[in-house]
Amino acid sequence: MADNAKIAQQVLAAVGGKDNITSIAHCMTRLRINLKDESIPNDDEIKAIKGVLGCQWSGGQYQVIIGQNVPKVYDEIVKLGVSAGGAIDENLDAGLEKQPWTAKRVGNAILNYLSKTMVTAIPVMMGAAMFRTIAVIAGPGMLNIWAADSEIYNLFYNWIYDAGYYFMPIYLGYAAAAQLGCSKMLGMMMGGVLIAPDLIALVTAAADTGATTTSVYGLPAMLNNYSSTVLPILLCMPVLWQVEKFFKRVVPDMLSTVFVPFLTMFVMVPVSLVVLAPIGSVLGNAIGNFMFSFGNAGGIATVIALTIIAALWEFLVMTGMHQVLLTLGIMQLLSVGSDSCVMVAGGIAQFATWGMAFGAFLRLKDPDERGANLGYFLSGFLGGVTEPALYGCGFKYTHCFAGMIGGGAIGGLIAGIFHVTTYVLGATNILGIVGFVAGGTFNLVMGCVASFAAFVAAAIISYTFGFTKEQLAADAEAAAEAKAKKAALSA
Repeated sequence: MADNAKIAQQVLAAVGGKDNITSIAHCMTRLRINLKDESIPNDDEIKAIKGVLGCQWSGGQYQVIIGQNVPKVYDEIVKLGVSAGGAIDENLDAGLEKQPWTAKRVGNAILNYLSKTMVTAIPVMMGAAMFRTIAVIAGPGMLNIWAADSEIYNLFYNWIYDAGYYFMPIYLGYAAAAQLGCSKMLGMMMGGVLIAPDLIALVTAAADTGATTTSVYGLPAMLNNYSSTVLPILLCMPVLWQVEKFFKRVVPDMLSTVFVPFLTMFVMVPVSLVVLAPIGSVLGNAIGNFMFSFGNAGGIATVIALTIIAALWEFLVMTGMHQVLLTLGIMQLLSVGSDSCVMVAGGIAQFATWGMAFGAFLRLKDPDERGANLGYFLSGFLGGVTEPALYGCGFKYTHCFAGMIGGGAIGGLIAGIFHVTTYVLGATNILGIVGFVAGGTFNLVMGCVASFAAFVAAAIISYTFGFTKEQLAADAEAAAEAKAKKAALSA
């Protein structure tokens, strides 16, 4: 079992201690650290820490790849005095040379903001999605255990699912505020403004009257339903952050408790409802239509897109660039309730990664290497973590990446041809196939066929072509030594 406290101490020391950390968060497998002095971390030193799988710079963050136990390591680091998800202490920057805002730095900052905010909200989406998936399986469309009008079916299919997805602007408002360093409560309130019952009632009534706008401070505001949306609140929060910062400077301390939040929201209500939220809605619809053209529309575009994304997805994961596509996929799920492109391809790519490690397990003879690769396979298949296979197998035996790429491409090709669609943001392990359930039996079957075809193809390619002659010779020698050592011990 990993010594999480020891890993935390060694990682913290290797990145320059708590005083060098401006903020820290974690996703499913990685510590995501923003550093004051980025020259301090030594990659080789960090990779040598027992329990660390790898490290890299991505999106302006120093990412230390831990695996499934990353939340426990994160908690141990917090115990050592690092602020949990903390905002940057401006005093840490005293005396530092200000870096110019280049296009690259702006892009990294945007990616960092989107990545950290969306990752925070993923557990809510996955948890809510599982309830609806169970309802679909047990409901009249499949096993017919629950009737469509039963209380338990309605609870799982509607109430709990809506609790996760309908209130998404509130959850994202909190998550974005945590990343930016502004008031989390105001972030939630900003999300609440976008889905306030009276606004939803106006939007519903407008469907009958034909009205398209309402009035906010006498200014025209488009009537949109912002429930289950992503971009409107993500656009609003950076502005709220700056507005709140301004009023914290100018409002006297004795009045700040009341007037900073009041004045911040006084400004943000028209800015959000008149300008930012409608822009987010328009952009969201445009992105949704773009994604629809590659996924749900079917045809050759879908086949090509799925094949390429499934083949290369895990390389995007290594660089953190998958967060861009993941955000698009989540927006597609929230806006139309299904996705036939990014989310499908990403799931299939995971099966290919597990297949790569399983093929290595079958091919290698050294007991240590076999055990390690079996562990990499199981950590993904059961635990939903692909990093061990990527860094432990792929980077050590680089030819095995051919299996991952080939398996992903084959699975993506099958999914594209048969228009496989996912309906919920499911688990990242074998249970991810439940995302195909709501599309009916054929969709579920073909989703499973595409996924397991990716796994089998990746295993076969890795087994056959994944190793050089020198690697196989070294493996055979290590296996012979292990066998001799075992025989000597038993003699």
